[in-house]
Amino acid sequence: MKQKIVLSIMLSALLIAGGCGKNVEKLPVAGESVQSVTSPILNTKGDKIGEVKLVDGIDGVTINIEAEGLTPGKHGIHIHEKAVCTAPDFKSTGAHFNPGHKEHGFDNPKGFHLGDLPNLEVDAEGKVSAEVTTALVTLKLGVENSLLDADGSSIVIHEKVDDYKTDPAGDSGDRIACAVVKSGS
Repeated sequence: MKQKIVLSIMLSALLIAGGCGKNVEKLPVAGESVQSVTSPILNTKGDKIGEVKLVDGIDGVTINIEAEGLTPGKHGIHIHEKAVCTAPDFKSTGAHFNPGHKEHGFDNPKGFHLGDLPNLEVDAEGKVSAEVTTALVTLKLGVENSLLDADGSSIVIHEKVDDYKTDPAGDSGDRIACAVVKSGS
């Protein structure tokens, strides 16, 4: 019994000390496996300009985006329904991920798609480093809102800002970058 108490205190101390760091990750509950997908981000020429990493965690799916060579300013970014990034227009990705059959946009009273995400802010050097977490999707297989369904999905960056209300894509313009999201990526 005394050994269990000491072990519990040591584990608590480690967790508290670990919580003081800046880059703390939440760990899965014992027995859960963490699903993750990492994929290159391609531009309209098919060149790699960055990387996207999705991790299914306690709070939902966290999407980390690192890219360069983009036009400075705000850009719409969405999860699309197919894991096919065919340059130059990326129309191969299909429409937004939308298993609930809603309209587009956080400000749309009939919306929003599960694939709608907050706009990206690209800096003056054309670089972006962003993280967004959405509790509305998962990477778990066999679930209706899974990004890893039979045809996977994709992350698409658009040329303009998403207005969060205009169906079907927030008036965000052409698709300028794409990353596939599928098992084994």
